Amino acid sequence: MQLLEVSPKTGYVWLRQGLWLFRKSPLTFLTLLFAYLFAMMAISLLPFVGAVLPLLFIPGLSVGFMAACRDVIKNKPAYPTILLAGFRSHGRSVARRLIALGVCYIVAVALVFAVSAIMDGGELFKFMLFGGRLDDSAFETTNLSGAMLIAAIAYIPVAMVFWFAPVLVAWHDLPPVKALFFSWVACWRNRGAFITYALLTGTIATLVPLAMVLLFTALGIGKFASIILMPFSILLTAVLYCSFYATYRGCFGVQEIGAIDEKNVTPPTIGL
Repeated sequence: MQLLEVSPKTGYVWLRQGLWLFRKSPLTFLTLLFAYLFAMMAISLLPFVGAVLPLLFIPGLSVGFMAACRDVIKNKPAYPTILLAGFRSHGRSVARRLIALGVCYIVAVALVFAVSAIMDGGELFKFMLFGGRLDDSAFETTNLSGAMLIAAIAYIPVAMVFWFAPVLVAWHDLPPVKALFFSWVACWRNRGAFITYALLTGTIATLVPLAMVLLFTALGIGKFASIILMPFSILLTAVLYCSFYATYRGCFGVQEIGAIDEKNVTPPTIGL
């Protein structure tokens, strides 16, 4: 395993690689995404443990999605069962380590919302734990907006330590603590690229829906904007999941990222 350092503009390339990878097999990735969301929703319906149990499996399922990306690049079929690859394809020791990462993730997320309780007295924490609905009165009586902002900021270091940790555990046989450490180091050393990646993602996720809403409102059919926004959100999520694999290969793989030919749509090389 070789940790690479890339330039800030590589964050843009990662997104382009994610788009290319999604376009290579859109039906595969949409099927995987829906299977993942359905599994998470089903688990969340369990009594008592439904609120936290999905977090336990996120690291392992993320390895499965990364494996699907790798197989699609190799022109191999990727079925929904590949989502379980992290738990069943690398031995019991790796499965236990992924579960351990899941436990750590639960603790980390709990700490994030515990920190946010400084702003709203724990209302956001209760909502995430027990569910329910946040209405307008909740925003008026408590500082939920401030709590969400604090939670978002506090989640950044959590995202950094868990970004690569699952795949480092499964594919590089690292123990959880070392995987979390190397994930942090990789994200920190390439923070310029990740900042670019995050800014571009946030811009696309914000401006495109806003433009759609304004256009539909100008045409007098604003109430139908959600019909377009929902598919857009699903497609963007699938592309982002594909770009996760690009970030892994960019930070730990052979750095052979080339420019994309806009006319011929020639994909950049992702080292395997």
